Amino acid sequence: MGIQAVSGNPTGKTGLADAPVVELALSRSKLYLLLSWGFLFPEEDEFYNYLQDGEFAEDGLAAVESLEKSLDATKADPAVRELVVPIRKFVEKIGEWEEQNFKTWEFSDLQDEHRRVFSNVISLDAPPYETLFGNEHVFQQSHTMGDIAGYYKAFGLELAEVVHERLDHLSVEFEFLHFLAYKESYALCHDGTEKLQIVTDAEKKFVRDHVGRWAPLFADMASKKAQRGFFHYLCELCKAFLKFDCAYLGVKPQPYKETDYKPATFNPPEGATFECGAQDLGNELSVLLDEVGGRSQMENTGSEGGEDAPKAGRA
Repeated sequence: MGIQAVSGNPTGKTGLADAPVVELALSRSKLYLLLSWGFLFPEEDEFYNYLQDGEFAEDGLAAVESLEKSLDATKADPAVRELVVPIRKFVEKIGEWEEQNFKTWEFSDLQDEHRRVFSNVISLDAPPYETLFGNEHVFQQSHTMGDIAGYYKAFGLELAEVVHERLDHLSVEFEFLHFLAYKESYALCHDGTEKLQIVTDAEKKFVRDHVGRWAPLFADMASKKAQRGFFHYLCELCKAFLKFDCAYLGVKPQPYKETDYKPATFNPPEGATFECGAQDLGNELSVLLDEVGGRSQMENTGSEGGEDAPKAGRA
């Protein structure tokens, strides 16, 4: 089963809020949001408290259970359903870690561990930036950055001023997918097939052409660097969930390999020129959905692509 099956369901009707297809979209949205929060550097203690109270694993397990029930109710392909098993496993591992180890951590310990694994600047061991994969030259980075910016802008989203990350950071890309999956649930309940198709097409293309290509390699690199603890399990959860979502969406990204990780040079290829500009879109881009909890990185600017975005509560 994939999104193709979802888009065939009737939309624009009341009474769909608890439908399995809606719950599927909400569950995926929540898991993307949890991953987004996890990979973002914790500048304030809000996420630390969220972990300390055991709520990350609690919310993750609730999303997994909803995902399992919804897949069963929609008679999903058993192969897709089986891919939820490792997702549950790593959420449970995070829960065990929260219970056994995190109680003794201070907020500064979480920050230090994030710096160790990812670095708060570019880490050559595990860089959480898409444009450092498969882009040997700066002009190629600019092209990729411009494409990412185009997705955000099409849905009326831009980076918030308080966010100190680039638009190709994994946390930002995951929050965009959280937004799209939430918007899918909204479209199922309130919009027609045409608007629903726009959202589901964007989900599939962004996973196929962006997140699905580089995030599995990044997560594997970062998992090996972390070796233990929350960020190790978070990276394994990331890989497991992306494997599921690619199968669910019916997309087959061409994943990067370690040889494709090449920090960009500032020398364009022979015969090519480079004009700065596309990256500047990132300075105009700001993030959404403060109501979902945790610090949001994007906000809806009310452009044509985002005018129907829901003012959502917790997914």
